[in-house]
Amino acid sequence: MATRPTASSESVRSRMSRQRQRGTRAELRVRQALHARGIRFRVDVRLESDLRCRADIAWRALRLAIFIDGCFWHGCPIHATRPKANQEWWARKLDENVRRDRRTDAELTSRGWTVLRYWEHEEPETVAAVIYRTLSDLRPSGRGTVT
Repeated sequence: MATRPTASSESVRSRMSRQRQRGTRAELRVRQALHARGIRFRVDVRLESDLRCRADIAWRALRLAIFIDGCFWHGCPIHATRPKANQEWWARKLDENVRRDRRTDAELTSRGWTVLRYWEHEEPETVAAVIYRTLSDLRPSGRGTVT
């Protein structure tokens, strides 16, 4: 990808520098909903030593990886927008993010992982409920509670 362009204004530069890569508000809300259900997990997990990706939430033993994707950065079909400045660069950058997500999902799935992706705008309780059901399905029968 071409060199990152300079910010179109000081306010844009400041805002972009504060973008979190982990521990976003959406992630924290889903984590709180999981904790409320008594579910424990690992956060910001490198899933495979030879892959660059990190799951927002994961259970290694069950090979379950959760990604909470930001609407802007990952191309949400409902909320994604494109910046007006440096349009060509941003189009390439954001399109590549979507392609990378698809490659990551395919690679992890081929290695036996269950991959669940959610948008930041999805209701945390609903996300937690689906994760809980998935954990229950993946857990070996007779192995107690989902943690």
